[in-house]
Amino acid sequence: MTGMLKDLAGKRAIVTGGATGIGLSIARHFHEAGMRVAIADLDEAGAIAAASKLGDQHTGLKIDVRDRASVTAAFATIVERFGGYDVLAANAGVSSMKLVVDLTDEDWDFNFDVNARGIFLTNQAAVRYFLKEKRQGVIVNTASLAGKWGAPWLAHYSASKFAVVGFTQALAREMAPHGIRVNCVCPGFVKTGMQSREVEWEAKLREMSPQAVIDDYINQTPMGRLEEPDDVAKTVLFLASDLAGFVTGEALNVTGGVRMD
Repeated sequence: MTGMLKDLAGKRAIVTGGATGIGLSIARHFHEAGMRVAIADLDEAGAIAAASKLGDQHTGLKIDVRDRASVTAAFATIVERFGGYDVLAANAGVSSMKLVVDLTDEDWDFNFDVNARGIFLTNQAAVRYFLKEKRQGVIVNTASLAGKWGAPWLAHYSASKFAVVGFTQALAREMAPHGIRVNCVCPGFVKTGMQSREVEWEAKLREMSPQAVIDDYINQTPMGRLEEPDDVAKTVLFLASDLAGFVTGEALNVTGGVRMD
């Protein structure tokens, strides 16, 4: 696919939550498309190591997407190192799993602070920069299958990802007259470290084995397998490119058929 995306060569991208999982796969695909990538993650050492493995032209740095000062400082550092940026893949996210009756304020706030506030702060910083520089930038947010339907044991997570979808649509409408595109992807059952934790939590809540939970995920997926981070990353790559030049405000399902609307 990267051979078709010549318009991305030489462009600069920020990937939040890029040290592992989906974010790392996005960063790798951006690299393969000829882009310079800033991997921004709460795990500074992990971000630096991931960027170093991709090549010297990339950079890794710390960001706490919950904190405005951290976002502002990280984005300013990227402008200083790269001379600017063209694409934001706002991917940083967290999850936890409990019945609603057992949720604490801390559970709710943790999910919303990272998943919703983090999208707001990073997207706002990016569009302010794009508008100031009169640049037709691109934003791709990571939402979730759980942002399309309320997932049991994940009510707080689902609510935060529904917020990502709504925010993406609203920002896309505001930015369309400026040529700035804003979309999000909605992954399904993706094989990541986050999923491994969720499988253990769900197995306990459902009183079944972790393998039975995984089998259930696969049974729910018409394409018959767990999703890989690369499945998401390739879609982000498409949305970042000129191939998606007339696509904005979309919450694109990348679920292997679990969700089809």
